Amino acid sequence: MSSPKHIISAAVIVLNDHKEILLIKGPKRGWEIPGGQVEVGESLKNAAVRETKEECGLDIEVTQFCGVFQNVTASICNTLFLGKPIGGELTATSEALEVNFFPIERALEIVTWKNFKQRIQYSLNEKSHPFYVEF
Repeated sequence: MSSPKHIISAAVIVLNDHKEILLIKGPKRGWEIPGGQVEVGESLKNAAVRETKEECGLDIEVTQFCGVFQNVTASICNTLFLGKPIGGELTATSEALEVNFFPIERALEIVTWKNFKQRIQYSLNEKSHPFYVEF
């Protein structure tokens, strides 16, 4: 079986009742929002929920679709959602060496991988929804 021509991912900006953002510290990219590849037969929304649970033990509810960042050269579409915690327990995993909620300003300081900070900023600005960014 050949590899897919395109990769689709789903990520979510999870905000708690204190308007803090959930971040995971991955082994390669540092602090980031939870997310990952959409599996065959899976919806974008369900992928965001599943990836969050797998990466940090938290159950979430997706509350809004935000937009898409597309890496045209690499054929990757990154879909972004807003969500809120509804259960589970934060726990570190092999995909998330550390997990925690951070005030928005602090989260934007510590997310440094490529355009991940921009993804958060666009997602938090509801006036920009839905957005589409090519890079």
